[in-house]
Amino acid sequence: MNRISRLAYLMAVYLFLYAPIFVLVAYSFNDSSYSMLWQGFTLRWYHSLIENIDLQVVAFHSLLVGVLAATGATSIGTLAAVSLYRYNFFGKKLLHALIFILIISPDIVIGISLLILFSTLKISLGFWSLLLSHITFCIPFVTVTVYSRLAGQDKNLFEAAKDLGATEGTIFRRILIPLLWPAIIAGWLLSFTLSLDDVIISFFVTGPEFDILPLKIFSMVRVGVKPEVNALCSVLFGLTLALVLAYQYCTWKKRS
Repeated sequence: MNRISRLAYLMAVYLFLYAPIFVLVAYSFNDSSYSMLWQGFTLRWYHSLIENIDLQVVAFHSLLVGVLAATGATSIGTLAAVSLYRYNFFGKKLLHALIFILIISPDIVIGISLLILFSTLKISLGFWSLLLSHITFCIPFVTVTVYSRLAGQDKNLFEAAKDLGATEGTIFRRILIPLLWPAIIAGWLLSFTLSLDDVIISFFVTGPEFDILPLKIFSMVRVGVKPEVNALCSVLFGLTLALVLAYQYCTWKKRS
């Protein structure tokens, strides 16, 4: 009976988490413009989405910023995690604490802070301000992800490599990267998802000449959820799911 209760509880949790997403995907095929009642199956909302040039441009902007921000944050975050794990330097504990403070800080605080910074430095709001902001708030998540992977490694491994004549660069390329690649990929995927999903910070640091999907969708749903929005969100969910499955497949192939 306890096993049945645990299974029922688990199913209820997953149903609560994923039922809204499944409803959204289902209604993206609903042959009705405004009614929430099912009017039949159709693909015309996806055709309308493909023919919408403005949404395609905005989607390209989001993907471009997401890929660049994830790559930049992963590079910096990985180096930061390795530095925090292997080396002792002044302010190490403070830096470690600041990383967690950035993770738990409200997005609106980070957004306003970055807006003040860009205004002070006379940086115009647009692509570069948005990219730098996304890299900034993604770095702590990558650092924590990679550092947790490093914490499970034996430090004697690096000392043995140094005894055998390996330089710091060789240790990083030949030992650390192969050990950390699942965490690095996970950090990249997490950063890409956070960048693609962000609304609040992007609202403060982007200009009127450079629009991205989250802000576009937010403006579209103010007058009601249109079927095109359901189709667009379904495509984004499918993209995220494909990335996760690709990561799981690569991890499984590596283990086998």
